[in-house]
Amino acid sequence: MLSIPRSKRHAVAVFLCLTTLTGCDSRRISELEEGVSTEADVRERFGEPAAIYQDVNGDVTLEYPRQPAGHVNYMISIGPDGKMGALRQVLKLTNFMRVTPGLDRSEVRRLLGRPAKAQSFALKEEEIWDWRFADGQEIKVFSVTFDKTGRVVATVITPDPKEIGQLGN
Repeated sequence: MLSIPRSKRHAVAVFLCLTTLTGCDSRRISELEEGVSTEADVRERFGEPAAIYQDVNGDVTLEYPRQPAGHVNYMISIGPDGKMGALRQVLKLTNFMRVTPGLDRSEVRRLLGRPAKAQSFALKEEEIWDWRFADGQEIKVFSVTFDKTGRVVATVITPDPKEIGQLGN
């Protein structure tokens, strides 16, 4: 009988889950059509949203994060007529540029969805949220630093430390 080390079994299992998740999302997205699909159709394919936002124009936006294992977060808008208005992948540079000093945690969460990781630093009185995202073929991390009042003070994009040494494979 072939013996596979536990760490390699874990890596294979994670790879299969990520591959399946990405494939499932592509299939789910292809089954939805803007202006035709209903909120029930969206929930049937994606499940319960992580958060629901009421927009000023009467739309409802459903949040479907794929963090920490994935590299995307989806926001799906449902119009007052109950039909899907838009399905957006929000972890992209244009949205990151909208995260500016002074925004609060709820505004950042509404823009980018649930982060992959949140860390508090008591001595510095800061909290840092991270989102993993794909920038071309590279996996990177977008980080937002909040002060003790919950306001953005800094942002940065860095290579994903989980991917260093694995790029190009």
